[in-house]
Amino acid sequence: MSLPLPAPDRLRALRRMKLVAAGLLVFAAAVFVVSVTVGHGHHGWGYVQAAAEAAMVGGLADWFAVTALFRYPLGIRIPHTAIIPRKKDQIGASLATFVQQNFLTHSVVGERLAAAEIPRRAGDWLADPVHATRVAGEAEAILNAASSMLRDDEIRAAVAGYADRRIRSYDAAPLVSRVVIAVCDSGQHQVALTAALRGLSRFLDVNRVVFRRRLTEESPEWVPNWVDDRLFNRLFSGVQSFLADVVADPDHDLRVQFDRYLRDYAQALRDDPAKARALDAAKLNLLEHPEVRGWLGNLWGQLKSRLLAAAADPESELRRTLESTLVRFGHSLKTNAELQARLDGWLQRGVSHILHRYSDDIAELISGTVARWDANDTGRRLELQVGRDLQFIRVNGTVVGSMVGVLIYAVGQLL
Repeated sequence: MSLPLPAPDRLRALRRMKLVAAGLLVFAAAVFVVSVTVGHGHHGWGYVQAAAEAAMVGGLADWFAVTALFRYPLGIRIPHTAIIPRKKDQIGASLATFVQQNFLTHSVVGERLAAAEIPRRAGDWLADPVHATRVAGEAEAILNAASSMLRDDEIRAAVAGYADRRIRSYDAAPLVSRVVIAVCDSGQHQVALTAALRGLSRFLDVNRVVFRRRLTEESPEWVPNWVDDRLFNRLFSGVQSFLADVVADPDHDLRVQFDRYLRDYAQALRDDPAKARALDAAKLNLLEHPEVRGWLGNLWGQLKSRLLAAAADPESELRRTLESTLVRFGHSLKTNAELQARLDGWLQRGVSHILHRYSDDIAELISGTVARWDANDTGRRLELQVGRDLQFIRVNGTVVGSMVGVLIYAVGQLL
């Protein structure tokens, strides 16, 4: 497994520093040659020669030390060189242990979490409507990603099965009883009755000819038509007048009886097991109807399409509700110290649980990842990451070596 390639500028910087360090070493060698050939080590040339000698020794020693970290110097397999390629697995294990013991601890992470004040900052961020709108806008991406990972056929069957089981197991009688009582208390049953009576009146009026023809067919042949006409007109007018009276009179006996009937039926659903069983049987028969089965089967598809459409529409009720909810939640987080403390406690406990359960796995991930790296490639890549800074060791070794050489030579002269 290879590491990602470094940035080209990092490689150029490393090469430049290598040239600087090597150039300084070559300069020290040139000074040494000049001091030996020209000054023969006499007088002031002795100091120059000592500085050049020590500079070369320091530069070469540090070149060896830096190179030995990443490869064998000059390709020679000298013991205790190419440390990183040879000790890669041990370094990975040590790094994993170091991270686990010094970073993946509750005291360290908990202290950082407490100092970060994540709940308050999150509340401050979410309280801004612009940020809340941005978060709400991600609902579409989240729902699309979730829907793409789910198998519609399995979800469809699961949703339909769940809905069917819940409806079958639910006792319909108490619910219907409460609904009927609520409708009666609100007076909506009388509104519905008025609408039904008006509809019936219009239906009778539209089909007046049909009813008249029916009376003619049922009437004996010996009865004159004018008799049938008078009888029909009186009956028809009487029915229409009765319907108009019921519609116009909110206290009509029919309305009172209708109200009493519904309330009695609601009470019977509570007290009469036979009526409750009859209603439950009607519910089960309704569930077996092909149209109802088809509706249950399409329940997931309808829900999914509506959710995705609402999430994609910035003006949808879902998006507006989500945005306003996020803003309110952000204001609460921003100002409610008790809520901040509660959320911070949950966060602390959650992170503590993760560290307790999975710190070993995280450490194993680090060591295992390093173990899969190619040894030589690891050395090259690490050199590109830190090698430029290590070249300063070579530069310092050359410069400090020259100064130490001068000092030692001067002490020798004094002695």
